Amino acid sequence: MDLENWLSKNKITEVECLVSDIAGIARGKIVPVDKYIQSSLSGGLRLPEYVFGQNVTGEYDDSSVLSETIGDVVLKPDTSTMRLVPWYKEPTAQIIHDVFYFDGSVVEVSPREVLKRVIKLFDDSGLTPLVAPELEFFLVEQSSNSDHPLKTPPGKSGLAEKAKQAFGIDAVNDFDPLFEDIYDYCEVQKIDIDTLSHEAGAAQMEINFNHGNALELADQVFLFKRTVRQAALSHNVHATFMAKPMQNQPGSAMHLHVSVFDNNGKNIFSDKNNSDTDDFLHAISGLQRNFADVMVLVAPYVNSYRRHRKNDAPGNLGWGIDNRTVGLRIPISSPSARRIENRIPGADSNPYLAFAATLACIWIGLQEKKLPNKPKVKSLEGISTLPKNLDVALDMFEKAKSIEHPLGEKFIKLFVEVKRAEAEAFLDVISPWERQYLLLNV
Repeated sequence: MDLENWLSKNKITEVECLVSDIAGIARGKIVPVDKYIQSSLSGGLRLPEYVFGQNVTGEYDDSSVLSETIGDVVLKPDTSTMRLVPWYKEPTAQIIHDVFYFDGSVVEVSPREVLKRVIKLFDDSGLTPLVAPELEFFLVEQSSNSDHPLKTPPGKSGLAEKAKQAFGIDAVNDFDPLFEDIYDYCEVQKIDIDTLSHEAGAAQMEINFNHGNALELADQVFLFKRTVRQAALSHNVHATFMAKPMQNQPGSAMHLHVSVFDNNGKNIFSDKNNSDTDDFLHAISGLQRNFADVMVLVAPYVNSYRRHRKNDAPGNLGWGIDNRTVGLRIPISSPSARRIENRIPGADSNPYLAFAATLACIWIGLQEKKLPNKPKVKSLEGISTLPKNLDVALDMFEKAKSIEHPLGEKFIKLFVEVKRAEAEAFLDVISPWERQYLLLNV
């Protein structure tokens, strides 16, 4: 169905025109439907290019990559992403847009375009990556004071969780009204979620997605985060995808399962004897040899590295069969479903960039055809070989040469600019720890 017919059929009154910025925040415009149709026919809506240079604090910093004149770029709808917005009273559409310059060339620094660039590398080789993300998040009490530690909200029982409730059925059911809304909202938006479970933290949940096309799943995760936050607001709680929102609780991950199929629909990770293929080992090697260089894309904030400090997440790039203490777990599965689970990404990462980082490393591995080290059969808990903080991760990302081709030099430069600005902003803040231990002691 074309754009106008779909808008008319659903009696749409307004259209949310969405793009993802570097942080994964939805940016764009809300336009009355008639004006949206007119603008689409006349060349498209416009946004300042500097939207992609905006950091998570909302600030714009000087960029060596973006236009000095703060010029516009053009939004063009991807009609495959047309969806209703279920939490509005008036019929409202949300459409994810691609971004172009006036000469028709793509805006390379757009996170969605970065992922499309990596997927094209697979396409050119006759391959299709399929992904299945698992996304963790916390429910917390609403608070207007960001200086106060977050608290676990009470559920319908009237009590807040105190003990760990990993996979607790009744603990999930305590927030059943909220999750009914989340599932209803996702059904309206055709967000293909699968299982819901309680994670180890207090009021920490995980929702798994069914496997599918990498771009479609990134779009779904992008919309899902927004959906969960909106549903939580209607129940007077906040939902957060921060990597480490509470000091004494586990961190939140976005585990990513990846397999690769050829043009005949065959999983290239399994051979005719249902054994591991060389391609499977090459893919693991690509992740082992390169993922530390792109870790900043899946751990993009100062807070992200707190998740790796106390065994909340693997700090290494070992691999092993059904071993959750390594960064690259191989789940036990049928040969057709053989896949790699990347357990490093945090829930705070932009899904387009987290997917692009993982797939880029796999693609490099398929080109290099090198072998990984031996699979780990023992625990690697406490073994840390990945960057320990944002500054180290940014240095590695900026200096790495192997990732320039799949991700694009222009994007790498812009990402580093944005994240260094955020790191500087963090250093300006005086923390409660400093006030508690330094105020009267030094």
